[in-house]
Amino acid sequence: MVANVIYRGPAEREPKTLTRQVSAQSLPGAAVIIAGGKFAAASAATGRWLILSNNRFVGQSISEMYSTNDTANAYRVEGEQEYNVQLAAGTYTAQQELTIGTGGIFKAATTGNLVVAAFDESATRTLSAQGFGDIVILSRAYLK
Repeated sequence: MVANVIYRGPAEREPKTLTRQVSAQSLPGAAVIIAGGKFAAASAATGRWLILSNNRFVGQSISEMYSTNDTANAYRVEGEQEYNVQLAAGTYTAQQELTIGTGGIFKAATTGNLVVAAFDESATRTLSAQGFGDIVILSRAYLK
């Protein structure tokens, strides 16, 4: 699925956002936490995490990286929201369980991971390198 936005729906309840500087170069669609008053890449699916948006109102594309100390917005995630996020290289199938890995990149969950989302595309998709894919946030996280 090719999309030009991070938040995919539902349209009637767009999520709230937080605004902070980014602590390092960051790509939209990655999971972030707030550390030292700035957005930093999440390294796991624990604690409070958000999804980094692009500054769409000033014309930033979803593939345009933030530079260190740029001001950014991040979505406060809720169950059943759909996002176009950064996925690790790999093969993904419909409703595959996902977790957050290094650098805030979503990846396939394995035994012992906290599952926070599901791959939300109808067809199997293989990414040879990190790229975007649609996910749905689960109503509650659980240990796989």
